[in-house]
Amino acid sequence: MKRFLCTTIAMCLAPAAGIHAQDMTLNDIKGKIFDARMAKQTFGNGAKFCNELNGTNFYFALRDRVLNLEEFHHSLDNLVRQQVFNPEKRRPWSEQDATDRWAEVQKEAVKDKANCQLIATLPDLEKQLDDMQKKVGATDKKN
Repeated sequence: MKRFLCTTIAMCLAPAAGIHAQDMTLNDIKGKIFDARMAKQTFGNGAKFCNELNGTNFYFALRDRVLNLEEFHHSLDNLVRQQVFNPEKRRPWSEQDATDRWAEVQKEAVKDKANCQLIATLPDLEKQLDDMQKKVGATDKKN
């Protein structure tokens, strides 16, 4: 009798576990869609340059343009060499200022690339969600 009872309970719980697993997948996709939409919204105008933001460039929002990392590094070296005034520090550019800014833009380039990759997944994620919701709807109609 115990065995029969355990088997019956297990059979009743099995469909619920499948639905829960499917809900988790739906929720995962919804979460990824939310992340991609937020990236698109917060990245703003930079999203239009995604085809160029591959890790060797970064989006410079103040000028609404893409800058090449190597060229930017060369420019920083020139600022230090020519002792150009650094308005952020209120003194001429130093080696440390250039090193700090170089580290910042390298991180920006990585972040920009990641944002673009996330944004690029949005259409596929939305299609997956739509397909899954159609399957769930068809399953609900059968039941």
